Amino acid sequence: MTPKTPSDLKDTPSHYVGIGASAGGLEAIDTFFKNMPPDSGCAFIVVQHLSPDHKSLMVELLGKRTEMPLSRAEEGMLVRPNHVYLIPPNHDLRIFHGKLLLNEQDRHGGINLPIDIFLNSLAEDQGDKAVAIILSGTGSDGTRGVRAIKEKVGMVMVQNEDTAAFDGMPRSAIATGLVDYILAPEEMPQQLVSYIKHPYANKAEGSEVLLSDEDSTNGIFALLREKSGVDFTYYKPSTMVRRIERRMSVNQILDLRDYLRYLERYPGEVDTLYRDLLIGVTNFFRDPLVFQQLNDKWLPELIEGAESNSLRMWVAGCSTGEEAYSLAMACHEVMSRLGKLLEIKIFATDVDRDAIATAGIGIYPESISADVPPEFLAKYFHRREKDYLIARHIREMVVFAQHNVIKDPPFTNISLVSCRNLLIYLQPVLQQRVIELFNFSLRPGGILLLGSSETTGEMAEYFEPLHHKWKLYRSRGRKRRDVLSDQAAHFDVGARLSRPASMIMGQAYRHNLHEEERLLDRLLQSLGERYLPFTLVINEGMELLYMAGDARSYLRFPSGKMITDLSRLVHKDLAIPLATGVQKVLKKQQEAHYSNIHLRDEDNSRTVNMRIGLLPKTKAQDVLLAVFIEEVVSSGQPAAQGLPLRGTPVLTYDVGKEAEQRINDLEQELQFTRENLQATVEELETSNEELQATNEELLASNEELQSTNEELQSVNEELYTVNAEHQSKIAELTEVNNDLDNLLDNIRVATLFLDQNLEIRRFTPEIAHFMRIIEQDIGRPFDHLTHDLADVDLDGLVRGVNQKHESVEQEVSDRGGNAYLMRIFPYRIGPEFYSGVLLTFVSINATRQMREALQRSEERYKLAQESAGLGSWEWNIGNNQLTWSPQVEAMFGLEPGQFTGGYEAFLALLPQDDRQRLEREVKRSLDDPSRPYTVRHRAIWPDGQVRWLEENGRVHLDPQGLPERMLGMVKDITENHQTEDALIRSQDLFRSTLENLDLVAVQLDRNGHISFVNDYFLEQLGWQRKDLMGQSWFERCIPEDQRAEVRRVFEGFIGGDAPMLRNYQNPILQGDGGRLQVYWSNTPIYDNSRRPTGVCSIGMPVVDHRGMA
Repeated sequence: MTPKTPSDLKDTPSHYVGIGASAGGLEAIDTFFKNMPPDSGCAFIVVQHLSPDHKSLMVELLGKRTEMPLSRAEEGMLVRPNHVYLIPPNHDLRIFHGKLLLNEQDRHGGINLPIDIFLNSLAEDQGDKAVAIILSGTGSDGTRGVRAIKEKVGMVMVQNEDTAAFDGMPRSAIATGLVDYILAPEEMPQQLVSYIKHPYANKAEGSEVLLSDEDSTNGIFALLREKSGVDFTYYKPSTMVRRIERRMSVNQILDLRDYLRYLERYPGEVDTLYRDLLIGVTNFFRDPLVFQQLNDKWLPELIEGAESNSLRMWVAGCSTGEEAYSLAMACHEVMSRLGKLLEIKIFATDVDRDAIATAGIGIYPESISADVPPEFLAKYFHRREKDYLIARHIREMVVFAQHNVIKDPPFTNISLVSCRNLLIYLQPVLQQRVIELFNFSLRPGGILLLGSSETTGEMAEYFEPLHHKWKLYRSRGRKRRDVLSDQAAHFDVGARLSRPASMIMGQAYRHNLHEEERLLDRLLQSLGERYLPFTLVINEGMELLYMAGDARSYLRFPSGKMITDLSRLVHKDLAIPLATGVQKVLKKQQEAHYSNIHLRDEDNSRTVNMRIGLLPKTKAQDVLLAVFIEEVVSSGQPAAQGLPLRGTPVLTYDVGKEAEQRINDLEQELQFTRENLQATVEELETSNEELQATNEELLASNEELQSTNEELQSVNEELYTVNAEHQSKIAELTEVNNDLDNLLDNIRVATLFLDQNLEIRRFTPEIAHFMRIIEQDIGRPFDHLTHDLADVDLDGLVRGVNQKHESVEQEVSDRGGNAYLMRIFPYRIGPEFYSGVLLTFVSINATRQMREALQRSEERYKLAQESAGLGSWEWNIGNNQLTWSPQVEAMFGLEPGQFTGGYEAFLALLPQDDRQRLEREVKRSLDDPSRPYTVRHRAIWPDGQVRWLEENGRVHLDPQGLPERMLGMVKDITENHQTEDALIRSQDLFRSTLENLDLVAVQLDRNGHISFVNDYFLEQLGWQRKDLMGQSWFERCIPEDQRAEVRRVFEGFIGGDAPMLRNYQNPILQGDGGRLQVYWSNTPIYDNSRRPTGVCSIGMPVVDHRGMA
């Protein structure tokens, strides 16, 4: 198997919660999940009794109560944490290796128990990670599943009967005594979360912590032994610790010492722990193939080979009796098939007193129908309301008794011993002890049946294997005498003579004590065979505790319940002197001796002597008596000289003749009683035959009624579940209807509902504004109504929609000028199914006004674009769709609507160098959306013509602040570009001319800053070009005393207040600080609007001239 990775473990639920519910369970499930946290780490599997013909609404209903994902179970679906899975109708659900498996239900195979089926599989698959929750429902489905969950150390939670709509299922589960919590549905989630978070429940701590605390463990075992009489010391530690851990988790206790103190304070918890440790999960005909083997081969062999008219069997660890009754029914079937009638006695024993009491009553829930074949139910059971009662003749075949197989005497002369799944809970030393007892009990050739995981171990030489898989063995007839002396007589030397009952011993000391017992037993057996007469040890209640010697001549073990009363076990001729002698010894505290006691057998008679005396004891020990029986030979002396008893002189009493006379009288009286009894029996037999015939008729009628009742009950549960879902759905529909009423009343939309006959079904008040309709018109045909709508065939449109099932939408107006958006829809009730028409009228007066205003605005915008020669564009960045206005398409030489491409198609219309420059600008703008861009580029027309365009754009962001689209404008600047080129060429020519003149030349902008000087200027005045370019003409080159005047003249021209002086003379500062008079010729510079933008001046240096020319 591949080990699980950490990711696998993360996806594995901490616990698997199986929820079972039937009638009345919908409300409980709803309440449970309403209060259940969505992140508990558990997986929830809901199993209900559902109608096979009704679609379950559980997914829709439960989805409103929990945030956990809900799924209807599918074949092979992996169960994940924090998920809810629902059983689909008409299926049984199982789980295997964490995956859900589905099987169709057999609706003809008897009562259906889907909850038991799932919980049984959950227990097998998940063990102590399984949790069972039983909610409201009738019947007993889930009870068997609860037992299975508890056997695997899972947890069980049941709804409180007072809060359940139907208490059948909760009551049946609680009756098992195995329930951990009984709570209302709203209290369950909190308790469940507390349980799964406990360290022992989620395996956060190992069992080694408990195993290491031997003192606390022994203290718990001591409390259990004092309370129940059962010593769990030699039970398997792993099993004990797991169940103790589980009880600690249930009670939210972390430390074992604290749990010990809790047990001491609350005796009821001792009982609960005791029941947990003794959980016996059983059912009728468990492992059917085992019973098939018994029925086909081994039971017929035993019955046909019976040496007498009786057969004795023993079912050890019978729990609540299902195994014993199954064996009884199997024997009855085999005897009927073979035509042989035997008196079969099945001794069914268990240490659990409550389980034995339940088994003795013989009443079982209806869920047993899943295990018992229908013909056996009819033949061997009587139906009582919701239970089954075992038939009387089967009940009389079984004798139930509380019995501890480990320490109590075994039964003898047994033909079959069944002990399944008991040995697995015991340590090897106890396993061998029990197997030795079974070997002692079985007659030669007897059958031993064990559980599928159990073997005979070290006792294999005493048994012959018959079937390895089903663990069937045959006794070889070999006996171990030490087992008989140690166990059959129940002479526990260590327990009675060497320690107080409450003392807790370590395992090593117990082992040594056991060896001492066996040594003492071997010694006594040896003495009994060679030196002692037949010896018995009894207590003051005449209970047999021990014996030594050959018991066959003196003791008789009757069939039926195991008894230890010696007066009922000894030879009938010994009973009177034994009882008399024991009372005399106890009363007078001295020995008693009886001689000449005649024992009459079938073919001979014997004479024996009997001595009775007290055994020595200490103050703390029980009173014990020893009984010695010695057979007298013909000489009158005992056959074996026994050990003398010490004490007072022996009293001798001859009872032979008196006993003989008494026996004769009793035999005559008995004969008379037998004759009277025979006459009475014959009369009763006649009456019984008549009653039997009547009873058979009643049984036949009862079986028919029972079958009908089961079917009706199943249908009733399904109908109740369906009804609960309908009630929930009706509540939802009521809410939806209220929501719809409020919606229609408040949205103020004129609405009209018509049925399939086009008759009025419903309307809103707003429709009365243009249609003459009142409340009394509901039910009238639509064509009876009149309306104020202009230029519309409303009746024809409605009929067309009703026939073609195609909706209609158009704008209409009433005679008052009010505009409406009319929509007519087919009324859909399902896919491709329609039933009527729905009309809505939405007032669009405000919308129409806005639309008209928008239309006027668009016309003005279009006119402005055309006047300015502009075009607009929009680029959707997400889908790369680029939209152009017709003006832009014309600028690229395209017809309107011809451009349908994206951004790349636009770039393909540009020269390569322009394309790269545009892409850089667009990228900068996308990186910094606050920065718009302006780019001039060329456009190549389809005919090869090149046009110059100026484009600008800006980025628009989405609500998250990311670029969503770009908007921009485009203008054809081809003529401007050509003019600018001509101007540049003219300026270049002008400046070239100025450079070649032997005159000083300077150009100023409108701010008086130097924008040009020629080389001659620099040579004459001694300046460097870098010292003048961009500098103020007035601050750099005009002397301070002339500066204000020259500035006034310049600014007057630039401001438009005075004309430009064409000729002007003024001094100029030289680079070395000197002055040079220059005679200037000034030429103004204008822009396209004839506004002054600067001055170009050409000057000639002069020596004697001043002022203006």
